[in-house]
Amino acid sequence: LDPSALQRCKGAGDLVLFPFQEEREKRRLEQLERKKELQRLLEEEDSKLKGKSPKQVTPGKVTRAQIEETIRKDQQQKENADTVEKEKTHLEVPLEENINRRVLEEGSVEARTIEDAIAVLSVANDLDRHPERRMKAAFTAFEEVNLPRLKQENPNMRLSQLKQLLKKEWMKSPENPMNQRHKAYNSQK
Repeated sequence: LDPSALQRCKGAGDLVLFPFQEEREKRRLEQLERKKELQRLLEEEDSKLKGKSPKQVTPGKVTRAQIEETIRKDQQQKENADTVEKEKTHLEVPLEENINRRVLEEGSVEARTIEDAIAVLSVANDLDRHPERRMKAAFTAFEEVNLPRLKQENPNMRLSQLKQLLKKEWMKSPENPMNQRHKAYNSQK
């Protein structure tokens, strides 16, 4: 059934309210009264807080002297604002040197990986992995230094005998790369 049809029982203009509708209507009216009361209290409180605001006096005629005075004051304020130091923009600030990109100074070392940093900071000498590669050059240098000494000590020996003695000394010499500490060629860094 249509609710509007239920409400109309008698004539066209007569409405009959059911009990639940009467309660709803009472609640609605009470809410309206509360809202009006709250609005009135709010306005009352605002007027107390603000007090009496002075009525604004509208000035009569403005003379030329007054207009010139206001213009002069505006100009002074603008000048004062200009003299106040403004914040510098990035274009006005001088460029600072980027210390991260600075050219390495004499004696400094650059390390870009962890392994490089450890190698730079380590105190121990770097061990040679392939001493045999330097062996021939080291032997010729050793021979140039020690062969004249052996000739003076043993003038009657032949060159092959001197070279045999030189070879024996070379095998025991600290200048021999094979006698120095070295790493295995396949060891990790």
